[in-house]
Amino acid sequence: MMNPDDITLRQVQHTVDLWIKKYGVRYFSELTNMACLTEEVGELARVIARQYGDQSFKAGEKANLGEEMADILFVLVCLANQTGTDLTEAFHRTMEKKTNRDSLRHIANPKLKA
Repeated sequence: MMNPDDITLRQVQHTVDLWIKKYGVRYFSELTNMACLTEEVGELARVIARQYGDQSFKAGEKANLGEEMADILFVLVCLANQTGTDLTEAFHRTMEKKTNRDSLRHIANPKLKA
């Protein structure tokens, strides 16, 4: 039996669409959402640089990786919804492409050997 907390990509897309229609008035333009996505990726990069890199957190900053990743997912889902992209189908195609292209590439890469 599936955990009720588990959610599919299609359910995520539907949930975001309902939220936009109820609270967001409408989707931002694709260009605005692309800029928002870039901004959110930058925020994740800042946290990664401080948590795993050489920078330190400023006073009041926190390691909120999950929150930043979820922000990225939200904006990405907005872009998918407004462009008619089914992320489930796209993900399956990407996994098939990567498997066909890279099934031996990484295994044979001496740089990845422990």
